[in-house]
Amino acid sequence: MGKKSRVKTQKSGTGATAAVSPKEMMNLISELLQKCSSTAPSPGKEWEEYVQIRALVEKIRKKQKGMSVSFEGTREEFFSELMAWATECGASCDCFEISNFADEGYGLKAIRDIKAEELFLWVPRKMLMTVESAKNSVLGPLYSQDRILQAMGNVTLAIHLLCERANPSSPWLPYIKTLPADYDTPLYFEEDEVRHLLATQAIQDVLSQYKNTARQYAYFYKVIHTHPNASKLPLKDAFTFDDYRWAVSSVMTRQNQIPTADGSRVTLALIPLWDMCNHTNGLITTGYNLEDDRCEFMALKDYKEAEQIYIFYGTRSNAEFVIHNGFFFEDNAHDRVKIKLGVSKSERLYAMKAEVLARAGIPASSIFALHCSEPPISAQLLAFLRVFCMTEEELRDYLVGDHAINKIFTLGNTEFPVSWENEIKLWTFLETRAALLLKTYKTTSEEDRSMLEKPDLSLHSRIAIKLRLAEKEILERAVSCGRAKRLHFQKQLDEGIPLPLYEESDIALLENADAKLPIILRKLEEEDEHVQEEMSLAQIKPDAAGLDSSKTPVLNGQCKDLNGTQEDPPGSDAVVKESEAEKHDPSTKRTEDISGLDLQLEAYGRSPPISSVSFPPAASESSPASGNRTVPQKQRGGRGESLTDRTTARPSLQSC
Repeated sequence: MGKKSRVKTQKSGTGATAAVSPKEMMNLISELLQKCSSTAPSPGKEWEEYVQIRALVEKIRKKQKGMSVSFEGTREEFFSELMAWATECGASCDCFEISNFADEGYGLKAIRDIKAEELFLWVPRKMLMTVESAKNSVLGPLYSQDRILQAMGNVTLAIHLLCERANPSSPWLPYIKTLPADYDTPLYFEEDEVRHLLATQAIQDVLSQYKNTARQYAYFYKVIHTHPNASKLPLKDAFTFDDYRWAVSSVMTRQNQIPTADGSRVTLALIPLWDMCNHTNGLITTGYNLEDDRCEFMALKDYKEAEQIYIFYGTRSNAEFVIHNGFFFEDNAHDRVKIKLGVSKSERLYAMKAEVLARAGIPASSIFALHCSEPPISAQLLAFLRVFCMTEEELRDYLVGDHAINKIFTLGNTEFPVSWENEIKLWTFLETRAALLLKTYKTTSEEDRSMLEKPDLSLHSRIAIKLRLAEKEILERAVSCGRAKRLHFQKQLDEGIPLPLYEESDIALLENADAKLPIILRKLEEEDEHVQEEMSLAQIKPDAAGLDSSKTPVLNGQCKDLNGTQEDPPGSDAVVKESEAEKHDPSTKRTEDISGLDLQLEAYGRSPPISSVSFPPAASESSPASGNRTVPQKQRGGRGESLTDRTTARPSLQSC
């Protein structure tokens, strides 16, 4: 099966390893754990906290220099072993090979012509690293006692991966040896490279990701060195921050959802071979065949011999790609910028607006998106803005007027404006709001483009600046669109153009995907329900004063809970005290629990989550050009599969 595995010590930097006593290291780990588990910083202090945590981590990394482990040989040397192992396990490997594609890195190359929707790859369950395989491994005894592992499958996969990497007889070594030695996720960015993300919508997620990873590392370092059920783990002599960062990034860029063997629920998995595929625009063409108990992958399009085989990771924004995958996708048809909007509870018409929105299935305060496509707003956002800008008379008409119930369905339809005045208000508001958000950035688009022309710019800096520029370009398009729409509807009003009147027979016009309301809006980043931004119609004025960013209470990315990241509640205890039984019987001892512990390894992995017929996707706000799609495939075998975009139906792995 290829060359024998050889593990060696990997120097994580230059110079000899600094002598450090176990007590000194444990003191540093305790300091890091305390710092990462303290009360969340006040608004505006997040960067300062990040710098402090990073300084502690760098001190620990310096002490651990030379203690990480790696395999002898290059990654490429182990690809033949991976292919041989996959064939031996029953995977299909006869129509592709692993190849290097320059800027895109390694990927799958067709070695014969492949037709669109052809089943070109399947991977049996026994090849997958899953939460279930972790339970049945050397990690099992600790898993049975540790509430963090039990609550967070992504954390379990990360520790499972490290344990198997350190095990010379692990059945997954042919796979593990082909994983990258490092990644381009923000966990690997230098401090100056992270600075490029300041003021972007990604910054809060990036800072939280680093804090959570540092906190979990400190927590599991203590567990591995003190808990009786961790005594047999092969990590006690080598569990560095760099090791954990590598495992976190490996899981974060590759994890997927698959059904359990009995099909009753989903679990997380790493899928060898398939995770070598790079991303392109398209549709999800992945499914899980429960009868044959294997992941199955259909070709996204026709591929000629020697062409690279791509898959579609899902409708992710570039912020999500950068944070969770470590790359920026230039031609992202689903890129978007989040915008927090809400009706102020102190507004006189709040109750009426909230009721109309509720009938449309839209919260009075939520996270929407401005898209890179035309128009930049979805049906849900259009409906919200129309209600947000309604007068009392207009609200009454949609609550108790003729055909009030049916008229709710027109709120997201561009064919039926509430009034010309309402359209002018909403597009003026959108224009002004996008302009305000643009003012929160420290650089202009022109300055960003100039920076990207520098030949000595680091890869990570280039990724960060590209993301920053992409956000600005979406906002600039929203400003331009808002201005054009405002002028258009002002002309309609000035010329006395009659307003299109709604008739019951017009309900057929609402059959398109963009206009179907009510739609229960699923927040793009699963924000906490209580997070809201109160706004007033006074912000609609597009004058110079109205564009003063200092008067905007909430800016891009200033949200406490992004992508499922939950901070510790104030005053929470960092350690769960031992019970009397635990004091007398170490085998019953549970590990200490850090409130708010979250690895931030969402299902926004490098590959899209897999769906089965048993797990339909949740609804979500999607691009106005295309909603969530299901790719119908022929049934093969008893149950077959439905290939569904489940990127928004990621597991909610919150703090335990």
